[in-house]
Amino acid sequence: MKSSNYKADIIGAGIGGLTTAAFLQDKGLHFDIYEKAKKFASIGSGIVLANNAMQVDHKLGVKEEMESEGNVISSINMVRPDLSPISKMNLTYFEKKYAAKNIAIHRASLHKILVNKVNRDSIKLDHELESLKQRKDGNTTLIFKNRKPMISKLVLGSDGIRSIIRDNLFPNNRVRSAKQICWRGVVNFKLPAKYFHELNEAWGRGSRFGFVQIGSDKVYWYAVKSNDSNKDDLSMDNLIACFGPYHPIINDIVSSTPEEGIYTDDICDLFPLKTWFKKNICLIGDAAHATTPNMGQGACQAIEDAFTISECLSKYNIEQAFFNYQKLRQPKACQVVKTSWMIGRLAHLSNPFAISVRNTLLQAIPEIANRKQLEAIFRLSKL
Repeated sequence: MKSSNYKADIIGAGIGGLTTAAFLQDKGLHFDIYEKAKKFASIGSGIVLANNAMQVDHKLGVKEEMESEGNVISSINMVRPDLSPISKMNLTYFEKKYAAKNIAIHRASLHKILVNKVNRDSIKLDHELESLKQRKDGNTTLIFKNRKPMISKLVLGSDGIRSIIRDNLFPNNRVRSAKQICWRGVVNFKLPAKYFHELNEAWGRGSRFGFVQIGSDKVYWYAVKSNDSNKDDLSMDNLIACFGPYHPIINDIVSSTPEEGIYTDDICDLFPLKTWFKKNICLIGDAAHATTPNMGQGACQAIEDAFTISECLSKYNIEQAFFNYQKLRQPKACQVVKTSWMIGRLAHLSNPFAISVRNTLLQAIPEIANRKQLEAIFRLSKL
């Protein structure tokens, strides 16, 4: 029987889960989406929706709204701590080729657009999944905290890098630490005109700082530092001490950000899985292929997942839909995970000689080579 005859139960109302729900809704397929939060909060940091994600958002009919809520980014620059250039990736070629731009936007604005795209009656807040059990009849029992168990015929796990669903299906999965800590913030700030449509990431010695305008008067920034084990390093004092030697504009951005508006975390990813589905349950987004943020592709890959799995569910039975989805998406998503991991290691070199060699090599890469690498990321899979 076709999967379109069943209701899909989506666990997690993040970017991947909501985008999947929106595509299923557009196709007239039935779904409910379960979110552990009791309400949606308008907080968070920024995000860059790369060209591939914006192509998908165009198919969803929200591209123009994303563009109006965010800021166009036409180049990504690797720079030194004093903001002198190392390398530049010009994105205008892909803007023309795919009729889609790269947009820097507040994560809360993106989330609101997606929530408004979905029938609110299908969004079930305050539903925290505790466990699940696949049954002999092919269905799955979903057990939510403080709620009655529910029987599901089709489950999509979009519950993030610490996925309860993944841990139940594949208990030997491995979340690995990059041994890097991160601060993120959004601040009322207007960059000088020359930086307004760029994302700049300054690579220092075992540290880096990125910043991008996400609206007319707001800047999203992130700071990353190598760290073996000491979580106390996430203090404000350590942030200021580490990035004090960077360009004055970076210090201005940090000092202008209220401390309560700075979010901290360690950087980690999911060691690539061989399989994303089992019987009537399938993983999407970070639950399937969480990546370090070094390529700005975490949410973008989840958005690609959403489009692909909705197409597959509209055409095939459950088993074939999940098989085709994995076949189409796994090679690219896993390559992003591997490449992003390597970039993170490269960005955090600490030996001055190694840093000098790295910068020289990056400067020597011709634009055509950078374009070829970006093409592999921005090109959508043919369904």
